[in-house]
Amino acid sequence: APDTPVIDQAYSKLSNSITVEWRAVPGATNYMLTAQDGDSFIETIVKNSPGTVMGLKPATLYRVSVRSVNSGGKSQPSPFRKVKTVLAAPILSAHSLSCDSIAVSWKAVPMAAGFSVSLMRSDGLGTMLKQNTTNTSLIFTNLDPGALYTIKAYAWNANGMPGDDFTYNQRTSPKAPVDVKVSFNSGALRAAVSWMPTEGALTYSVTVSSGLLKLRCNTSSASCTVPSLQCGSEYYVSVTAYNDAGASEPTDAVSLKTIPCAPVNISIEEAESGHLLVSWSSVTLGHYYVVFVKSDDGLEVHCNTSYTQCHFQSDCGFTYFISVFAYNKAGQSPLGDVFNYTTAPCCPSGLRAVFTSSGTVRVTWAPVRGAELYEARAAGGSAVLLCRDTAAACTLSALQCGTAYSITVLAFSEARGSSSSCAPLDVATAPCSPEIKNISKEGLSIINVQWQPNNEEATYVVTARGEAGLWHCTSTRNSCTLMDLPCGSAFSVSAMARSPAGQSLPSYSIPLETAPCCPNDLTLTEVTQSVTNISWSVGRGAQTYVTTLESPKGQAKCHTLQTYCLLGCITCGTNYTVSLRAISETGLTSSCTYQGYSSSACCPSGVKLYRLSNNGIRVFWRASDETINYKADLHGSKGNFSCTPSSGLSHCDITKIPCGDVYTVVIAPVTDKGPKLTLFSSFCPKKIYSL
Repeated sequence: APDTPVIDQAYSKLSNSITVEWRAVPGATNYMLTAQDGDSFIETIVKNSPGTVMGLKPATLYRVSVRSVNSGGKSQPSPFRKVKTVLAAPILSAHSLSCDSIAVSWKAVPMAAGFSVSLMRSDGLGTMLKQNTTNTSLIFTNLDPGALYTIKAYAWNANGMPGDDFTYNQRTSPKAPVDVKVSFNSGALRAAVSWMPTEGALTYSVTVSSGLLKLRCNTSSASCTVPSLQCGSEYYVSVTAYNDAGASEPTDAVSLKTIPCAPVNISIEEAESGHLLVSWSSVTLGHYYVVFVKSDDGLEVHCNTSYTQCHFQSDCGFTYFISVFAYNKAGQSPLGDVFNYTTAPCCPSGLRAVFTSSGTVRVTWAPVRGAELYEARAAGGSAVLLCRDTAAACTLSALQCGTAYSITVLAFSEARGSSSSCAPLDVATAPCSPEIKNISKEGLSIINVQWQPNNEEATYVVTARGEAGLWHCTSTRNSCTLMDLPCGSAFSVSAMARSPAGQSLPSYSIPLETAPCCPNDLTLTEVTQSVTNISWSVGRGAQTYVTTLESPKGQAKCHTLQTYCLLGCITCGTNYTVSLRAISETGLTSSCTYQGYSSSACCPSGVKLYRLSNNGIRVFWRASDETINYKADLHGSKGNFSCTPSSGLSHCDITKIPCGDVYTVVIAPVTDKGPKLTLFSSFCPKKIYSL
């Protein structure tokens, strides 16, 4: 084993260790240090001097010895030295009370008589501050804001021996930022806040408050954007700087007034046609308002006011898009609800009414803006007729005849209803058709027509229509007379009414037949002295004829379908009245009177012939009537001869008759127009005379 070492000195610089110095021992490879405190001890192996025993208790008296060690063993302990460990270092805690002060505190250190605390900027700038105290806390003031300080402290005992020191780094809190500026983005409703950076600040917090609402924005830069601000609010903006020491005082609040909110409770009224009144509720922070009104044709107008209503001119049939904005120094309010207001359609213009029939009128008009449906209303009489259509035309039917109607056309839209106060179009329907009550004959060609008048201020026209043509009569009353109707014709008689509004439909037709026409030509031809043939021209409309020859001596009558008739039992030398009745198929009769007819005079009787001496003959006869004159005619192959007696005589002589011939002698009455040789000479008997 090596020799026992000798301790030169032993001392304590740290509260948990004692350092020992000794002279080296030859042959020793290691040394064992022992620090004993009562029954406890701590050993440490070191290579050489000096050596330190660690893990000791502060301010404790130890007995320290050294042994040398090699492979042969350990030496005896050296004579011990008594060494007391120094005081323990105070354990500091510090915090920044403000931007220019730091408070330092620690727990009491056993056996400490006082404490020494020093403070200096960690970057070496400035001077060191040092304070001695018997307390366990102290405050350093007038420090630089936001600066990092190094704090060192130790305790000393009653002998003034310093103990362990303790180092602590503490930063002062930053100073409140300066030059705070706030800019407001009205479109995005956010605020951009900026400031001058402050020394020692690691982060910043921007507080935007309005009442109980607080918005924050944290950043490490010198600006921050606060989103989601509310319109119509006043905010107070402050900035606080932060570092690991704490927060600065907040800056003085900067007032920020946002844009006003969009006006609400917007109402649109059309107080009167052509005028719109837009009103709304006032909004917070709204200094003035602008109302924009844009029509659907692209035209836009606006109204700038500090009140809560605006007046605008409007046109019918337009849709207006209305938005209201509030303004202040911050800008324009957000877009609120866009209202659309559709004015009632215009009254249709260019009304035209055309009657397509007596009870139907087609109404047309020019289309108008905004109209989705049209209604034509005809009011007249006791009824109102309606017609609805999307087209600019309507047909109103079942109109009452002879009635004045007021036609009004309204345009409708789903949004606003109908136009109002539209000017009507006055029309009148044609008169009602009259009803023929009676047709009476007042003469052969005169017909009186009566009807039921059912119109006011109407002129009635009666028309007789037939193959013979048209005949008219006109009256404002209830009857008129058709004159000069042709005989033997069939007519259809109808009546219609006329007025300034037009003419009615014709009434139901009444058939009318005029009496047949009398034949224009009637000829009587004696067939024999007792038989007469009567012939006549056709009478229009006649089917049968009745002819009559009548005299005081008797009557001869014939009823036939033909246009001729033989009448017998005619008395010679008699004057007859000639009449003819033309009878139609339906029994209508026309009595026709013609010039009287006289039958041929009666032939003389007792005709005798006597020869005279001078190749002549004397003819004798007995006259049937003394008033009748006769003539004797002698007919032969060698000539014809005649004689006429003197008045009152019943004979006459014919002389110088050629001999050797056979003659036919006829005695025939002579009329006022001379002897009717062709008619009557054959009726009288012929005498043959040979000379």
